[in-house]
Amino acid sequence: MDLQTAATLNLPPMTRFAITLFLVLVIPSLTRRLRIPSCVGFIAAGVLIGPHVLNIVPQHAAVANFFAELGKLLLMFFVGLEVDLRQFSASWSRSLSFGLLTFALPMAAGTAIGVEFGYDPIASILIGSLIASHTLIAYPIVEASHQVTRPSVTVTVGATILTDILSLLVLTMCVTTFKSGFDALGLVIQLGELIAFILVIVVGLGTVGKRLFDRFGQTDDAAFTLLLVIVSIAATLAELIQLEGILGAFLAGLAVNAAVRASPAKEKLQFLGNVLFIPAFFIVTGFLIDVRMFLATLVGNTPMVLAIVLGLVATKWSAAEIVGRIWGFTLADRGLMASLTLPQVAATLAAALVGFQTVNATGHQLIDQAMLNTILVLVVATSLLGPIVTQRFLRQLPVSMRSPGDSAPIAEAGDGPGGSALPHSPLR
Repeated sequence: MDLQTAATLNLPPMTRFAITLFLVLVIPSLTRRLRIPSCVGFIAAGVLIGPHVLNIVPQHAAVANFFAELGKLLLMFFVGLEVDLRQFSASWSRSLSFGLLTFALPMAAGTAIGVEFGYDPIASILIGSLIASHTLIAYPIVEASHQVTRPSVTVTVGATILTDILSLLVLTMCVTTFKSGFDALGLVIQLGELIAFILVIVVGLGTVGKRLFDRFGQTDDAAFTLLLVIVSIAATLAELIQLEGILGAFLAGLAVNAAVRASPAKEKLQFLGNVLFIPAFFIVTGFLIDVRMFLATLVGNTPMVLAIVLGLVATKWSAAEIVGRIWGFTLADRGLMASLTLPQVAATLAAALVGFQTVNATGHQLIDQAMLNTILVLVVATSLLGPIVTQRFLRQLPVSMRSPGDSAPIAEAGDGPGGSALPHSPLR
């Protein structure tokens, strides 16, 4: 170890914290100029200050890992909060149909790719589930163009609920099976636990949460604390029955969705999460990336990387084309459905990290470093491609189909309110 590396290892904790906060401050502005999602910049910052480059923050720093864990839970909680259940209820049958297809096709393709490149069946199924979900990072661009009530958009938003839930359920079953081995009876029991858990969280916690907000949420401070308590309880309950905490956090977001949609406390929690904890999650993710190994993956596993990226694009596009044609949607509407479901960020990255950190009794990882690196390439590629293609198809909508305020240029990805998945979100 050279003197420079030793010095960085011995930096005072507050110095490390100050450096990290400075990066959190400047990265959103930099990524807006580059027109890329901030999460990509935060991951790159994690690579820079992590153990494989400057070593400013060690990989196993307890505080950083705690911030990242809470950020991961808040990220999935916000995904649940942002789902518009009114849109889902208005087009639930079409949303379910599109959700099943846009989940099943990538799931099948990802599983086949995993098997083809030598991964065992459980890991291959997990790989399929990783690319089956999607993150609506381009939705604010649609919102800025006043097209959120278009049937193609409402169907896609509703389908997000199903793809995220199914992907997280597959993740949970894969992790449990990988750790303890396949057991038919145990799998049936776990499925029963999953169904019961969903009902308890969505129905039970939703009802209890509303009453708690009515009773204790009279002030913003109390409501803010109550939201954090709900996230923590949901994640803890999930882990008690061997489920993943991110599933509990996502379902908790769905459960309290209606109760807190217009609450100032929600905005406060999103502000805190988006400026501190969620960036910490992406930065700590960057700690896992060894640049040399990452480049070696791109060079040595180019066929696998291309198969994952192209397989995702082809299957998501096929799902939108099939259901869009059946329902008589225009080419622009089918393109919107496809482009909105391309980005793989929140659920994909959180689930990939869980799979990478899952180790069985023999010490083997569920997915290896090469696949994690491939998923990171997928995250970057689709988070750039999705918003660009969304803008293109929005411009193709006939003028008569646009709302009165649509004469203004469509917001660019990452530019102002049209470029974020959440207000001030690191997903933008």
